[in-house]
Amino acid sequence: MKVVGSLILSMMLLAVIGSAITLVWARQESRVLFVQWNKLQNERDALNVEYGRLELQQATDAEPRVINQEARGRLGMVDPRPQDIQLVHL
Repeated sequence: MKVVGSLILSMMLLAVIGSAITLVWARQESRVLFVQWNKLQNERDALNVEYGRLELQQATDAEPRVINQEARGRLGMVDPRPQDIQLVHL
């Protein structure tokens, strides 16, 4: 009878230790995933800020004044002289 009792007690002790180890592992995994989740949220926020900045830059660059300045400054384009303009009648 003592042997059976000791065996049951040993099995219960192993079950408790196994359960405790599983609990510690699950909590550690939860912490790791929470840290990763926070990093991903911060990255998402930074990307949203960058996207907003790029949208603003695109809207600014699409203004006719900016396009005219770029065409004249960087590309060296000028308005044609009146004698260089030809009308085409269809």
